[in-house]
Amino acid sequence: MEQLCLTFQQQTEQEEEEQQLLDLIILAAVAFGILNNEDECIRRMNPSRLYLTRPQLMPHPRLESPWICLWQGQDDRAFITTMGLDVATFHFILEGHGCFADVWDNAAGALGLVLHYLGSAIHEVQLQQIFAIVPSVLTRYLHFSLDILLATLRKMKEARIALPETQDEYEELSLLVVARHPLLEGAFGSIDGLALPAQVSDDPEIENATYNGWKTDHTITNVLMFSPKG
Repeated sequence: MEQLCLTFQQQTEQEEEEQQLLDLIILAAVAFGILNNEDECIRRMNPSRLYLTRPQLMPHPRLESPWICLWQGQDDRAFITTMGLDVATFHFILEGHGCFADVWDNAAGALGLVLHYLGSAIHEVQLQQIFAIVPSVLTRYLHFSLDILLATLRKMKEARIALPETQDEYEELSLLVVARHPLLEGAFGSIDGLALPAQVSDDPEIENATYNGWKTDHTITNVLMFSPKG
């Protein structure tokens, strides 16, 4: 009888130890899940991890950077590829009527930055690399230079968007179209659609709340009109 009781007691203690071990394993798994979730939340809430800081960038942005190399080269192909404008048009906006340069001490760099931003779908971290500037400077430059560019273009007759107003204007544009496309009569311009990628939140919950299920990407749809005169 004593042997039976001893065996039962040992079995009970072993089961209790196994249960305690199982409880510890479950507790460790829960703790690991909580810590992992906290790390993920911190990663999402700390955007600086997605940015480059000054030690990771070229030390003298006004003296050496990819943008400085591009600017000093004054090459039409390079300007058109990166900003959508040739050198002459860039200088016309910078120094012509309305004069972007009048309201900015580093006007060429600011105009180059905003044209890179508007003319491509690259991320801001890539703009940091091109212009060798930290996130706070990049944000301020984009904010102010977008406003300055808009104000400058509004003063320029060449940048005005308007339909032909007289019969003579229609005929002039139509002749330009027919000269290139003889069978296309009565046209005075052309239109095209463009879907520009829009910046989205890194938080999946916020992104899903604003997501259009009919589309695979977040874009802004534009209809662009082009004059035969360019």
